[in-house]
Amino acid sequence: MDFDLSDELVAAQELARDFAEKEIGPTAAKDDKEHTFRRDLVSKMGELGFYGCVIPESYGGNGLGFLALALITEEIARVHSAMRVFMNMQVGPALTLLRFGSEELKKRWIPPLIRGESVGCFAITEPDAGSDVAAMRTTAVRDGDSYALNGSKIWISNAPVADSALIYAVTDRSQKHRGISAFYADLHQPGVSRRALDALGVHASPLGELTFENFRVPAGNRIGNEGEGFKICMWQLNQTRLSCAAGALGVARAAKEAAVSYANQREQFGQKIGQFQMIQDVIAQMVVHEEAARLLVYRAAWLADRGQPNNLEVSIAKYTAAEAAAYAADGALKILGAYGYSTEFPVERYLRDSKSYQIVEGSSNIQKIIIAQDALGYRKANR
Repeated sequence: MDFDLSDELVAAQELARDFAEKEIGPTAAKDDKEHTFRRDLVSKMGELGFYGCVIPESYGGNGLGFLALALITEEIARVHSAMRVFMNMQVGPALTLLRFGSEELKKRWIPPLIRGESVGCFAITEPDAGSDVAAMRTTAVRDGDSYALNGSKIWISNAPVADSALIYAVTDRSQKHRGISAFYADLHQPGVSRRALDALGVHASPLGELTFENFRVPAGNRIGNEGEGFKICMWQLNQTRLSCAAGALGVARAAKEAAVSYANQREQFGQKIGQFQMIQDVIAQMVVHEEAARLLVYRAAWLADRGQPNNLEVSIAKYTAAEAAAYAADGALKILGAYGYSTEFPVERYLRDSKSYQIVEGSSNIQKIIIAQDALGYRKANR
């Protein structure tokens, strides 16, 4: 493996870093505090081509690849993790349509998603179906040339503001997970209601519930065949999980940088606190966790760019990066003490935002199950 980034990748990384620091950073604290949805920034990220990394030029992308996507996502999350969520909400649906959608669906929905003109989301989780995707209850019943969807999806990023959605629903309950199908729908049609939800962190990323009551979706908007939804969902999660891991890496880096900066400035008992061994212990572990996670995230992206199976590597990267972010944010808060606990400084936001990475796109426990079952030979992740 070549550990050097190409000039093209370095340029993408620097562009994202510059954008994040100049465009996102100045209002990050305010946007978080006021729960502000920054559609203008979502659009600008699209204009800069951030969402088009894994989309070919024929659909408006730039084809830079998964490693470019990871590099950009890391830089965005380092400045404001909530804005990282939009990388997944735009790219995830677009990439799924690219892989499984009809040519008509690809041409209609992919370009506006990656340009940031249409805000996307994907609806999997339900009140009684989180990690157990096959337990979902939302139904899609064929009625002539359309499907009628009924049910609720909860904890859906972008639910209050999305223009369109990738929706998973049951078309044949007798087939269990093989009875799930996937659809792409315009959310500005009758039959869907939205309810905003609040959470511990990621406040500038709208979160909510979608309730479908006889919500009509054209049969042509089905992605793949009936019954292929579970397979499509698992594939999609492997892609968005990788970007999510890169976001966790950005939060870990931000927390480490805050801790190092403070330890080099704060003086107690006649010396900089960075000279105390207990502070050094925490910072050393931050560095090691972050660097290990970075190599794992980049490896998973590298495999994706080569078209090689990487489900196991993505799970390893996601688990490691999520735990690295949580450790770094917690450690930074302890090092900064009251300043870390204060809402006047960003460390408390890093802590709140870091916890989401242990939950979304497959919790840390789910990643451990995937990793352990592969090692034990019960279920090979890259089969």
